[in-house]
Amino acid sequence: MSLERALALADAARGIAYPNPTVGAVIVAPDGATLGEGVTEAWGGRHAELVALAAAGEKSRGATLFVTMEPCAHRGLTPPCVDAIVEAGIARIVAACTDPNAKARGGLDALRAAGIDVVLDERSDAKRQNEAWRTWVSAGRPFVTLKLAVSLDGRVVVPGRRWVTGEASRTRVHELRAASDAVAVGMGTVRADAPRLDARDVEVVRQPRRLAFGRGPLPDGSELELRTGALTDELAALAADGVQSLLLEGGPTLGAAFVEAGLVDRLLLHVAPVLAGEGPHVLGSFTPPVELHELSAEQAGRDVVLRADRAAP
Repeated sequence: MSLERALALADAARGIAYPNPTVGAVIVAPDGATLGEGVTEAWGGRHAELVALAAAGEKSRGATLFVTMEPCAHRGLTPPCVDAIVEAGIARIVAACTDPNAKARGGLDALRAAGIDVVLDERSDAKRQNEAWRTWVSAGRPFVTLKLAVSLDGRVVVPGRRWVTGEASRTRVHELRAASDAVAVGMGTVRADAPRLDARDVEVVRQPRRLAFGRGPLPDGSELELRTGALTDELAALAADGVQSLLLEGGPTLGAAFVEAGLVDRLLLHVAPVLAGEGPHVLGSFTPPVELHELSAEQAGRDVVLRADRAAP
């Protein structure tokens, strides 16, 4: 259960270490007693393993360390965690996933070489906790979530209605914006709706960057950033600016372009219980077909939110 506790600690502190990943750690004595716990501190602070080791002190010798991601093996703003673990006398370590960062990974191998018993108990939920960061460091681009609101017959506009979906779905969208580093639409949506794209009436730590992809110019008074380059180039540039997560709210044309380019990591389909009868379809044409994984559904007021990922975690 201690790995579950480490995952819970990281989940409760999600985002606190940005732009670093949030990691949870628990140190347990041979008799099962918890000796120390920790989560990664704010940027420049200690990693979760060091916080837990400090809490456990000398009792760490001979204990087991449960951690949500393998300890780092490089010197950044803080010393390598593997050195502190070896020095503390930890006898066993159980990690929930490996580190995709080429500069920091290899911690488990280093611990094995030091004579520590190492177990990799891979958990998909551990990867999901830092999924945006993992894409950012491994692919050099933000994790992209494509959010679409549709009628039951797959239309993105319902005649006579301003909104396709209900209030609960719209509140969820503002929560998604608040949790994203950037939000984007296409120029067609900009011209038709003049969206603000900010997070409103929800708790916000920092507002996302607000982008428009496509050919300009932007309408007078628009506060969006215009991105006119190739999608891969623009995402690479955003990643270089520290954007780890992008919420795409664009229409059928932009959504299809991202899907065809292999740049959508998650699809969120907010389906309203209405038949529109006419209007644009949810996505434009693209080839080839795209297989999705981990399909799930949940209620949002009268709507249903379908979620699927491009790749299995």
